Amino acid sequence: MTAQDFAGEAVTPWPDNLAAFSLFQFMRTQWRIGMAGPTGLDYGVLFRKMDRMGLSPDEYDQLECDIQIMEVAALNCIFAKT
Repeated sequence: MTAQDFAGEAVTPWPDNLAAFSLFQFMRTQWRIGMAGPTGLDYGVLFRKMDRMGLSPDEYDQLECDIQIMEVAALNCIFAKT
């Protein structure tokens, strides 16, 4: 695929959001699925990955919060289409 295959403008994450964006992208195959579809991310996998990132306690907490915001936004988009 090329950039022309996608509608809209290319978006570049702000530097402050790059860690959360990269981690969320890594987690793209780690959704928990129930009878009605995705229910949320697998936090066991998330925390294991975060543990290997060498984060300070404050960075860890902030990244977890950022991922939760992205997770809720993604679920809202998924279920808005059903």
